[in-house]
Amino acid sequence: MEKVLIESYTSTTQPFNFEGFQCKIKHLPTKRIFDLGFSTLALLFLGPIYLFITALIRISSPGKAIYFHERIGRGGKPFRCYKFRTMFADADERLSEILDSCPAMKKEWEAAHKLKNDPRVTPIGKFLRKCSLDELPQFWNVIKGDLSIVGPRPVLQEEIDKHFGLKAAKILSIRPGITGIWQVSGRSDTTYTQRVALDEKYIDEHHFLFDLKLIVKTVPAMFSSRGAY
Repeated sequence: MEKVLIESYTSTTQPFNFEGFQCKIKHLPTKRIFDLGFSTLALLFLGPIYLFITALIRISSPGKAIYFHERIGRGGKPFRCYKFRTMFADADERLSEILDSCPAMKKEWEAAHKLKNDPRVTPIGKFLRKCSLDELPQFWNVIKGDLSIVGPRPVLQEEIDKHFGLKAAKILSIRPGITGIWQVSGRSDTTYTQRVALDEKYIDEHHFLFDLKLIVKTVPAMFSSRGAY
């Protein structure tokens, strides 16, 4: 059934192959124009907040204020996804030690690629994550064409390999988003199967008014902190 779903979705433009399944990249000019306008205004008006957050991060712990992590974008193309740093500079080393020493955390990490009480996160980082302020630098990713304002979640290659299966080509047919259905539906409180289903739901139902609705819902979701960690 899933294979048929992917094949029936290939009625747009510019095909690409992902894991042996052909899908076609969707080109949405109106969505792109909106993304550019929204992100440009955001970068202009949020400038003082960017500077304030940068200062807080640099004061609270050693290291750069902004970091990037490789994510997989439209067409299966990897890109550098920017965020404000919320972890200690040696977070990767700390993760290895945590997973080796704590079976319960290792199980939690393997299930969701997240830790609810992550000891790698700085005190300032916890606040930034709860309000999703760590994602503000991603407006630059939108300008570059890596992301959209609204779309599926930007994910790691290992997540695609482990969880997406035949749905990968379909979900990667459009740009991932800064926000989306997942961000207003409980975020990390959802299972990974639910996350993939929400990404697929967005592909099937998205349109301009739907995007605006999700953007409006994102603001209270940021302040509620539900599922943010």
